[in-house]
Amino acid sequence: MATSRSRNATKRRAGWPAALGVLALVAGCGGASATHPSRAAAPPPSAFAWLKPAAAPAGWKQARLSAGRATFAYPPGWHPIHTDPGTATVALTDSRHKIVGYLNATPHQGAETLANWAGFRTGHIRDEGSRQVRTAAMATGLRFRSGRGSCIVDGYRNGSNRYREIACIVKGSRATTVIVGAAPVGQWARQAAVIEPAIASFTT
Repeated sequence: MATSRSRNATKRRAGWPAALGVLALVAGCGGASATHPSRAAAPPPSAFAWLKPAAAPAGWKQARLSAGRATFAYPPGWHPIHTDPGTATVALTDSRHKIVGYLNATPHQGAETLANWAGFRTGHIRDEGSRQVRTAAMATGLRFRSGRGSCIVDGYRNGSNRYREIACIVKGSRATTVIVGAAPVGQWARQAAVIEPAIASFTT
């Protein structure tokens, strides 16, 4: 169980997309699968078959945390937005200035670990006021460009809107960092084509 200090730290993370519904207003899920860390050399479960660590596609920009060297790539049309200090966040907005795609990297700062990530993440989303939180897939021992990580794919309702997200915690050569990509359910099929390679480009 997280300490009160850790819980307070998680509640300050407006950059994490449990607050995506609020950001959208201001700006304008299947069976679970898992791997065990000891089987890290095995192929990832099918829900994470897209996770092939690679450099950014040509023409993509780099988002970087202000402290440390964690980075992820994002394509033209997406743009940085202001969230919590120390985080890096980019979004895609529609003609009404509503967020339809979201990527965020946040330094490790609470009780989250690679081992407890799935439960920690869904608990955090509920603490932020989201409802109908459902886990679609989760895995540990996943390979990233600079280390290993644990990921979850989940869905939740925030206000009248439903969202789907991929959230990963990655222990790299320099730091442990969280990266999250999210989009409204109706936009997921389109935005996953950006969110997945962005997460695959992540280094920390």
